[in-house]
Amino acid sequence: MVSKEMQIKLAGGLEARPVAVLVQVASQYDSTIYIQTEGKKVNAKSIMGMMSLGLNVGETVSVLADGNDEGAALDDIEKYLSGEKTV
Repeated sequence: MVSKEMQIKLAGGLEARPVAVLVQVASQYDSTIYIQTEGKKVNAKSIMGMMSLGLNVGETVSVLADGNDEGAALDDIEKYLSGEKTV
């Protein structure tokens, strides 16, 4: 299992469409992926779970991944949250 702190740099934070794209990015990987913030931990492949976090620009989250492609999953999610990757 690996984890990494990431800051959300997407304009507008993680509203409905950006959350849906993040779920798509996470769902490309076999690893189990969780997003954790302020005591809440949700499955990054669950759109309802991700929406419940209500994340905004500038917030820092911990991304945890466990599986055979965990490193690639963290890299891709970090690129998306930083605004470097568009889908």
